[in-house]
Amino acid sequence: MIFKTPMTRLAAWTLAPVAAASLAIGVPAIAQSSGTLSAVQSHLKSTSSMTADFVQTDRNGQRLSGQLTLKRPGKIRFQYQKGVPLLIVGDGSSLTMIDYEVKQVQRWPVKNSPLGALLDPDRDLTKYAKVLPTGSGDVLSVEVKDPKRPEYGTITMVFVRDGSAPAGLRLRGWVALDSQNNRTRIDLSNQKFNVAVADSAFKWTDPRPKQRGRAG
Repeated sequence: MIFKTPMTRLAAWTLAPVAAASLAIGVPAIAQSSGTLSAVQSHLKSTSSMTADFVQTDRNGQRLSGQLTLKRPGKIRFQYQKGVPLLIVGDGSSLTMIDYEVKQVQRWPVKNSPLGALLDPDRDLTKYAKVLPTGSGDVLSVEVKDPKRPEYGTITMVFVRDGSAPAGLRLRGWVALDSQNNRTRIDLSNQKFNVAVADSAFKWTDPRPKQRGRAG
């Protein structure tokens, strides 16, 4: 069985409620750039859907892979590799973590997570975001958090300039950091934008006793 350690499960639980922190690790923040934030906002509004392969790395260096499916507004699915009994699904209003091994389900309102910045293209980034330096004009790094609700964690999305991607940007990944400093990195590859994604992709099977059936 691939899914073995408590840290792997913790990494996934960290990803679910907060999905987040910077790929520009250890680099201090600089003054907010309205031009960068405007470019990122344009990309989010121009991307109605996306599929990608992902690699998730926890703070101990343990790695899991899978496929990400996103459909705005509000829908996302992290389908882990075979042998990992976890699923994370956002259905437009709630973000749900399903652990089929222990038959446990937990939900959070998407609006209570910085992941909402990725899923809601109409969210005003200027109220929550700041630009981080990357050392490259082709890489944009934007940190998003609610200073009034630090328990929600932080999301710093990292983009690279790509003329073939919506608004000229391609989401490269992010790293998750919750209020207890549990860190989970997500790297994306094989991104496909504005492809057809059925709403059924965001359904899931409830493993809890006496509550079996399709949900979400």
